[in-house]
Amino acid sequence: MLKTLRRVLWINRRWWQRFLLISGMLFVASILFLYFWLFHDLPDIGEIEAGLALPSTRIYDRNGQLLYEIVDLYEGSHETVTLENLPQCMVNATVATEDANFYKHPGIDLEGIVRAAWINIRGGEVQAGGSTITQQVARTLLLGDEKSERTIRRKLREMILAVQLNQNYSRNEILELYLNQTYYGNLAYGVEAASQVYFGHSAQHLSLAECAMLAGLPQTPAQYNPLTNPEAAKERQKIVLGLMVKHGYITRTQADIAANEVLVYSSAPFEILAPHFVAAVWTQLERDYGEELLSGGLEVTTTLDLGWQRTAEEIVVRQIDLLNNPIDGTPPKNAHNAALVAIDPYTGQVLTMVGSPNYFDETIDGNVNAALAFRQPGSALKPFTYAAAFDPNSDEPMTPATMILDIGTPFVTRRLESYTPSNFGLVEHGPVRIREALAGSYNIPAVVALDHVGMDSLISLTTRLGISTLTDSSRFDLSLTLGGGEVQLVELTSAYAAFTNGGQRIDPVYILDVRNKEGEILYQWKPKALGAWELDPRIAFLITDILSDEDARIPSFGRGSALSIGRPAAAKTGTTTDFRDNWTIGYTPNLVVGVWVGNADNTAMKNISGISGAGPIWNQFMRAVLLGQPELTWTPPSGLARMQVCAMSGLLPTPECPQRAWEWFLEEVVPTEKDNLYQTFVIDTRTGLLADENTPSEFRKEEVFLVLPQEARTWAAQHGIPAPPLGAVPVGENDIPVRLLSPDPYTVFQLTPFTPLETQRILLRVTTPANTVRIQYLLDGALLGEVTAYPFEMWWVLTPGEHFLQAAATLDSGETIQSEDIYFRVNSWIPPDERPISGEAE
Repeated sequence: MLKTLRRVLWINRRWWQRFLLISGMLFVASILFLYFWLFHDLPDIGEIEAGLALPSTRIYDRNGQLLYEIVDLYEGSHETVTLENLPQCMVNATVATEDANFYKHPGIDLEGIVRAAWINIRGGEVQAGGSTITQQVARTLLLGDEKSERTIRRKLREMILAVQLNQNYSRNEILELYLNQTYYGNLAYGVEAASQVYFGHSAQHLSLAECAMLAGLPQTPAQYNPLTNPEAAKERQKIVLGLMVKHGYITRTQADIAANEVLVYSSAPFEILAPHFVAAVWTQLERDYGEELLSGGLEVTTTLDLGWQRTAEEIVVRQIDLLNNPIDGTPPKNAHNAALVAIDPYTGQVLTMVGSPNYFDETIDGNVNAALAFRQPGSALKPFTYAAAFDPNSDEPMTPATMILDIGTPFVTRRLESYTPSNFGLVEHGPVRIREALAGSYNIPAVVALDHVGMDSLISLTTRLGISTLTDSSRFDLSLTLGGGEVQLVELTSAYAAFTNGGQRIDPVYILDVRNKEGEILYQWKPKALGAWELDPRIAFLITDILSDEDARIPSFGRGSALSIGRPAAAKTGTTTDFRDNWTIGYTPNLVVGVWVGNADNTAMKNISGISGAGPIWNQFMRAVLLGQPELTWTPPSGLARMQVCAMSGLLPTPECPQRAWEWFLEEVVPTEKDNLYQTFVIDTRTGLLADENTPSEFRKEEVFLVLPQEARTWAAQHGIPAPPLGAVPVGENDIPVRLLSPDPYTVFQLTPFTPLETQRILLRVTTPANTVRIQYLLDGALLGEVTAYPFEMWWVLTPGEHFLQAAATLDSGETIQSEDIYFRVNSWIPPDERPISGEAE
């Protein structure tokens, strides 16, 4: 029987019949395989209603207290919102952005598939899907766990389901499913929830501008989140509006009007604890577990301490209310926002995050997380400047005892402009040690230090410590150390942790563990092994020792200020121009806390600094959360030396030095020179002049004078410090270089018709060696005039034009020493009606 069958089916067949038989069998087998490969356990589109249920994700604090459960944010908002109850612009914006051929294709768009295939072929992997709205609905509501796969099988099954959906549902029904189930970021599923989360009102009241903003979110909600990345969100909105114009839904004029509309973000209230922190956690979950979130939900334990969080929220609200309703009767301070971040300095775990006083208050843009916003830090960057300057591997490293002149000092910016920083209140303190300058937050010494160490050194340090916004040194100038850049509170606070943990970089940690719906651990935080320090531990100690020095900051902040918390703590404040930002960042050995106070819309506050705005929040929070904990202090690391120095110069004390101070040094950078500011001269008591060989002994008297550098002698005279007697030659004075002190380089002077020209003049000043007998001033290469008596100053009436000034000093030996040229410009007066519309006036 088998032989007969074999003969009939195979042996008696011609070759082409055999070929057809084999081909037919292979074809049938392929069809069967393809059927089982694609259609086996393919979901029934009748089950689509089951897919409408939201996944349940729960987010807990570190002690297991529930912060938020992803459920219906607003009762009923995830019930189907019909297209009739949505503005047409929402429908049009969605179709134009997600699927322009939605009303034409049968559920799949061949043109889009070809385009996506070409992208994937070039990329060597599945990078683009070409999914239609119908396919997205099929994937989200029907494919369950399979939706996370990036395979051809999943894509083909998705297409099959999309065709079936297209045959069984109307286009409007499919679009309704999409709009009511799509994730728009910030915990909002569906367009109604998105409208409530971002704009605080129902979706039926969305404007064209709001519709375009929302329609651009589903592709990558975290990237285009308008609450944390408004610039990217705005650019995405413009793209959506452009697509709407392209596909004929709106005119170019309508698009331009919508693009220029200022959107007001607000949130309608819903049940959530630590909302800004939860939103930050959710962003990370979206990035790392996007499909798991949508397919089944997660159980997430975070680093937050809810008790600390509630304490911080209460303190923030209380302080903002106090600032705007002062009990001393002073005017309100116009401060409406604040943020606080508390971090474990050894693990990076974020223990507290307050992003604003009220997440749901639209009048203050409360849902904007100020802890993650980019703001200018003011003086809060100064510790990093001095830390870079202390580097023993740098040229001429500074120390906490290095003396810097806190007097008006001109600098030249990278744009070749004159820059003369000033202190808060325009007060100058003369010669100060870095310990006093940093503790008192003096501006001029910080700029001197940055000019000394170089911009690249500061940028390198802040980048190594985790500040990501200051990486390009070409964007910044010397004002960076005073806050001329933007940082995030959470990153700045993390960077400060290096000062207390021995120089280690930490990155903020928000999540302790993540489990899926079956209880399987997807992620569990583990402490990182300590690597090489990013900041010399000895330098970290020096900065900490200064910032925790109560006595050193008394001249600026007084005793018992908001920076004193009754236990060892280091702290630094920051205040930006026009009082737009207040900062206080401080730490103990086991906790680092950063506070920002300001306004989300960047409007100026009124006469409050970091010490009076952010300082009380920091103080109260630190006292509250550390209450009952043992007092800890910092232990000096090896490689340090403690020495006594002259309090004025920071050099080794001499018998003439009236005040001494103990100071810490890196052992390879200890001072070796003796103090030369206090010098003894013999005075003729009859004249007060320098005694000479003719002065009788009974009229000779030794007196100690404070001999400051020549550029500080005007300051000394203003503060009643006696100058050395005429004719005295202080130690080192013969080695002083010839340097022009006035005018400042690259200064631009403007003539005016309102005063006589002869009164519009400037003083030419120069530093000179002690044995100088004559100074010649040369303007543009020609002799302007000469002076033969100290202090060798000369007045010059301003003359229009660009000028180069030089000074030449003749010494008593006949030698001539020349200063470097400085450039400055004098502009003529040009009546307003004769000035050019653009460019510079000739």
